[in-house]
Amino acid sequence: MNRRLLTGPDGTTRCSWCGTDELYTSYHDTEWGRPLHGEAKVLEKLCLEGAQAGLSWITILRKRARYREVFDGFDPHAVARFDDRKVELLMTDTGIVRNRAKITAAIDNARATVELLENGASLDALCWSFRPPPRTSRLTEHDESPVTCLEAIALSKELKRHGFRFVGPTTMYAFMQSSGMIDDHIEGCWITPPAADGDDTT
Repeated sequence: MNRRLLTGPDGTTRCSWCGTDELYTSYHDTEWGRPLHGEAKVLEKLCLEGAQAGLSWITILRKRARYREVFDGFDPHAVARFDDRKVELLMTDTGIVRNRAKITAAIDNARATVELLENGASLDALCWSFRPPPRTSRLTEHDESPVTCLEAIALSKELKRHGFRFVGPTTMYAFMQSSGMIDDHIEGCWITPPAADGDDTT
């Protein structure tokens, strides 16, 4: 038996990390590893991956709806205008992770995104420019799961250079996994491997 695969009550074989929690399996089936584009969507994923530091992703996933409410859908221009009063208000909101450093990092990340846009660039394009070459085969039970890669390290450095925070190499590898830059579904998972050009064909 492959311990990195799990067949759920619905008869579907998935990567075992999502367990059988309906919210988690839905995330695995419909989002994780699928190409993600758009400034607000990429900013959201970047900020939430940073918010996960020291926590489990399911904790963040359960709070994501509230994050979207209080962070104005992660519209970079809107979040970039958040002030100290807004930070204090967010610190009282039990629906998100009440960590001042993570909250202010999300605001700084929005401001850095706006600066990119004002200079004719984009967060979306910058992140995807560091996409690693596609693997020739998927990970198996016997493969050791990577925690980072050269491209994630380089992306981390570039984002930090532009003023982004909570974007360390390990966090950036998780970001690449979840946003479809890397296919880390385990061999045998029902999700169809992505096309070579990165289009979502599942």
